[in-house]
Amino acid sequence: MKMSLYIGREASKLWKRASAEAVTEGILLADNWKYLLAGIFCQYLHGLAAHGVHYLHRPGPTLQDTGFFLLPELGLERAYVSETLFTFIFVSFILWTFHPFIFKNKKIYTVLLWCRVLAYLVVCQALRVVTFYSTQLPGPNYHCREGSPSARLPPPKDAIEIITINFPDGLVHGCGDLIFSSHMIFTLVSVITYYRYGTNRFIKQLGWVLAVIQSLLIIASRKHYSVDVVVAWYTVNLVVFFVEKKLPELPDRMAMTMLPLSTKDKDSWSKEESHKLSMSALVDPSSDRNQRLRSPANGKTTIEDGNALLIADSQ
Repeated sequence: MKMSLYIGREASKLWKRASAEAVTEGILLADNWKYLLAGIFCQYLHGLAAHGVHYLHRPGPTLQDTGFFLLPELGLERAYVSETLFTFIFVSFILWTFHPFIFKNKKIYTVLLWCRVLAYLVVCQALRVVTFYSTQLPGPNYHCREGSPSARLPPPKDAIEIITINFPDGLVHGCGDLIFSSHMIFTLVSVITYYRYGTNRFIKQLGWVLAVIQSLLIIASRKHYSVDVVVAWYTVNLVVFFVEKKLPELPDRMAMTMLPLSTKDKDSWSKEESHKLSMSALVDPSSDRNQRLRSPANGKTTIEDGNALLIADSQ
């Protein structure tokens, strides 16, 4: 009986927390849906470009590669290992981005974070498309080698075949889109984003370890040449560095927590007022509402770069 009451009480709290977060994220989504839609559409364009270069692919002898020499070949029967690790990394990252709907302590806004992630991905993928269309290398993967039926694609029969990217085979058995690795783009963007905005130190360190293991597995699976992985490592990190320079600082929800100025003023700060003030700083960081605000009590409140900070005067 007590357990049932406890579960019911916690479920009610979780529902209220998720509902409140949905309202907050909904406001942000209304202001940023165009950026999200554009980023998602660019994912389709990237897939379209990767499928298009497959028509240009010509199989040939596997190029000499240092990674192939140093790492034993996993073989076709164990090629799933790298895909399994990649899926684990990226799915874990996606679930983490939605943790504000579940957990009480939260640092990020899901909508704003995904706007940032998509910006990273779009820039990296644009550079990738330019690179693999510049030079087509013979694919080292098993389905891209001479003799494989999918190594060469016949000319498309119609526009529908191109637009649909021959889904799903066009995504799974692509050839020619080598430099640089798309798997490493998604892996590194996930790891870097959590490193910047996550809170658990162990997971941050684990993320880098898994990224290194993922790199080695991709090469050992012969899905990419070593150069594809190496170029991805420094390109993605540089892209994130320069994109961050251009984007406004992401609001830190922990720093935006509003505290009462004194015991006397505690009741004057309602939850609704705190929420409105936080949202005004978040939605439009450059507006007049985001300038310095002074309270009538013994203290002052300032809002700078979307973060609400309370500095109470010493008594």
